[in-house]
Amino acid sequence: MIFVLVFVFCLLIGVPIFAALGVPALVELMMSPIPLASLAHSLFDGVDKFPLLAIPCFVLAGAVMARGGITDDIVNVMRSVVGRAWGGLAIVTILSCMFFAAISGSGPGTVAAIGTLLIPAMQRDGYPRDFAAAVTSSGGTLGILLPPSNPMIVYGVLASVSIGDLFLAGLLPGIFMGALLIGTTWFLSRRNGYRGNPVPFDRRAFLRSLWVGKFSLATPFVVLGGIYGGIFTPVEASVVAVVYSALVAVVVKRNMGLADFWAALGEASTVCGGLVVIMGTAVFFGEFLALNQIPQKVAGMLLTVTSDPILMLLLISVILIILGMFMETLSTIIILTPILLPLVKQLGIDPIHFGIILVVTSEIGFLTPPLGVNLFVASSIAKLRIEDVARRVVPFILTIIVGLLVLIWFPQISTVLVELKR
Repeated sequence: MIFVLVFVFCLLIGVPIFAALGVPALVELMMSPIPLASLAHSLFDGVDKFPLLAIPCFVLAGAVMARGGITDDIVNVMRSVVGRAWGGLAIVTILSCMFFAAISGSGPGTVAAIGTLLIPAMQRDGYPRDFAAAVTSSGGTLGILLPPSNPMIVYGVLASVSIGDLFLAGLLPGIFMGALLIGTTWFLSRRNGYRGNPVPFDRRAFLRSLWVGKFSLATPFVVLGGIYGGIFTPVEASVVAVVYSALVAVVVKRNMGLADFWAALGEASTVCGGLVVIMGTAVFFGEFLALNQIPQKVAGMLLTVTSDPILMLLLISVILIILGMFMETLSTIIILTPILLPLVKQLGIDPIHFGIILVVTSEIGFLTPPLGVNLFVASSIAKLRIEDVARRVVPFILTIIVGLLVLIWFPQISTVLVELKR
C-alpha cells in the first residue's frame, strides 16, 4: 500500500518520471530485507537490453535526414503527385509525415522535420496557420505507428515480443490511419475552400522529382526491406539507416557539414539519455509491482467490470487516452505494460495486437493538452498559442479514435502480416 501511495504522490507533485518510478521502489526496498545492492543490479539490467540500441540510431537517422535535405526530396515528390487536390499541400504534409515516419520512429521528430518545411509553405499558399499546424501535428502522430517506432521497441523489450513482428504489425494500421487522416484533411479543405495547386499534373516534373530524390526515397525501403527480408535485425537496420542517410546527405546532397552532424548527434543524445535513466528505474519499479502483486490486483479489479476482450480493450483505451493527456508516451508504456500485459494475455488478446492498440492510444496523447507534445512543436513552428492549434486538431483526434475502434474490432488488421510471415 505504501508503494502505491508514494508512487501516486510523486506523480501528483510532478516529480520527474524516473524518480516517480524509482522512489516508491526504493522506499519499499528500505522497508524489506532485500539488500540495497539489488537497486544497482536492477538499474543495470534495465538498460542492458540489446534492442534498445535501435532507438538512438533511428532518432539520429531522422535528425540527419532533416538536416541533410533528404526531407525536401520527399516533399517535392509528394507535392508533384497530389498537389492539385483539395487541400493538396495539407495532404502532401500527411504523406510526407508517413514517409518520414518510416525512418525516424518519433512523433515530435516527424512534426519538427516536416513542419519546418511545410507549415510556412502552407501559410504562403493561403492556408490558415492554425490549420497548417493542426495537420502537421496530426500527421506527426504516424511517426510512432509506422515502422520503425521507438515506443514499439520499448514495448517489445518490456513484453518480450519480437520487435520485427511489432514493426510488421504496425504497417497496415499505419497506412490505414494515414488514409483516414488524408480523408479528413481533404474533407475539411473542401468544406473550407482550401484549393490545391491549379497547375495540372506534369508527368515529366513528377519523374524528374523521382530521379532527383531517388537516393533519399530509397531510405525506408533499404531499412524496412532489410528487416523484412531477413538481411539484418532491427538494431542492425537502425545503424544502416544512420550510415545510409549520412552518405546521402554528405555524398549525394552535399549539404551537410560537421556542425550539422554534431547537432544531429546532440538531438539523439538528448532524446535517448532520458530514456536510459527511465528504463533502468522501470525495471526496478516492475520488480516491486510483481512483489506487491499489483498486476494481479488490477486484473482482478478490471475483470469485475468485464471479461469480454473487446470491451476490455475499449476500457483500457479510455484509461490510456486519459493518462496520455498528462504522461509522456514512453513513460506510459513503461509503467503500464507490466501491469496490463498479464491481463490481456489472460483474456486471450494477442500481445502484438495489444502493442498496436497501446501505440494508437499514445498517438492521441500527442494531440491532447496539457501535455500534447506534437501540439507544442507545431505551435512553436507556426508561432501560435497551443490553444489555437488544439481547437483545430479536434477533427483529427476524432478520426484517430474512429481508427482505434476499427482496430479493436478487427484485430486482423494488426496481425495478418505477422501470421503470414510465420
